[in-house]
Amino acid sequence: MAYDEIIDHYSALARAADAGRTVADCGQDAFEQGGFGAAGYEELGMLPEGAVRASLGCGNPVAVAELRAGQTVLDLGSGGGIDVLLSARRVGPQGTVYGVDASADMLALARRNAEQAGARNVEFLHGSIEHVPLPDRSVDVVISNCVINLSGDKAAVLAEAFRVLRPGGRFGVSDVVVDGALDPERRRAAEQRIGCAAGTLPVAEYRKLLAAAGFTDVRIVLTADHGDGVRSAIVQAVKPTAGKGLEIRPMRASDADQVLAIYQAGLDTGQASFETVAPSWEGFTAARLPHLRYVAADTGSRQVVGWVAASAVSSRPVYAGVVEHSIYVHPGCQAHGIGRALLAAFIAAAEDAGVWTIQSGVFPENAASLALHQALGFRVVGTRERIGCHRGLWRDVVMIERRSTLTGI
Repeated sequence: MAYDEIIDHYSALARAADAGRTVADCGQDAFEQGGFGAAGYEELGMLPEGAVRASLGCGNPVAVAELRAGQTVLDLGSGGGIDVLLSARRVGPQGTVYGVDASADMLALARRNAEQAGARNVEFLHGSIEHVPLPDRSVDVVISNCVINLSGDKAAVLAEAFRVLRPGGRFGVSDVVVDGALDPERRRAAEQRIGCAAGTLPVAEYRKLLAAAGFTDVRIVLTADHGDGVRSAIVQAVKPTAGKGLEIRPMRASDADQVLAIYQAGLDTGQASFETVAPSWEGFTAARLPHLRYVAADTGSRQVVGWVAASAVSSRPVYAGVVEHSIYVHPGCQAHGIGRALLAAFIAAAEDAGVWTIQSGVFPENAASLALHQALGFRVVGTRERIGCHRGLWRDVVMIERRSTLTGI
């Protein structure tokens, strides 16, 4: 089903709900047996009937979003407004809840429901979930209920969710996913049966796209089974925490000059590495894994002030979960917690990726680096004495590692 057809379909459902009919975006049997609509909610007593009738979700994202008073929330694909109204009650009058939807009819229905509910801390926006009409870093929590599976560009949706979240913000949605390898025809039949017009993501692909967007601490919990491997799921993730005025995000090719300049500045101290000259960008990328690369960037100037990246220690399958990392902070920005925030985000992302050991070597004179790593769970496993000659001096290297408590145990 094309994008315009999806909007027309849900606009018709909005008009039906407004006319007093209970609506479903798939066969009625599949809708009821799959727990769609308002089935997953327990707090509907104070909501307008129109919001409940128009509920087309596959779960209750509000229940898992850990909303707190005063927070700002965004609902992607807000439909008739049920999750917006429930969120508005949780964040209270000091909080704000936005709903974005591409259907003008759904927005009109949602606004009428909000007025009937007396909700003053909500705002409904016309737009697509691939291009959210909100500024960068403007919300604390992103929720959604069985809508992301309708998008033909799910990577763009997740990238937008990351963009609008503040550092430390949370992503908590209900969606439909695919669990395991399936026969394509049976999968399409199951998706059609429950109304997933644009297709579902396999769990592994969902994780991959969340990581590519910059999210860490990814959790996907399967819930209702719709047959043929198609499942409802709760999907949760976090945007890495960063200091004031900073954002931690995946490294981009456009960051090359700044990343290499910070690398060279670190090498110039004589305490960062045996290397003395930073490589070319081509050499840098060839020596490092394509994922597990992050920068800390100033949100105002967009200047990169630090980076972290990983290399594989071996091509042998047995070492697939062992990486060696490097972390560098701009010399003018040290002692501001940037290194700690970068390393914490890297550790979380590494565990999401199934890494069980992160290792590195540090000069014993680099006391700040050793202290940082030990504060985040690294241990010293030994010292390699006089392992290399650096600027005419034979130097020791302290070997450090961090073993995951989540994977490889």
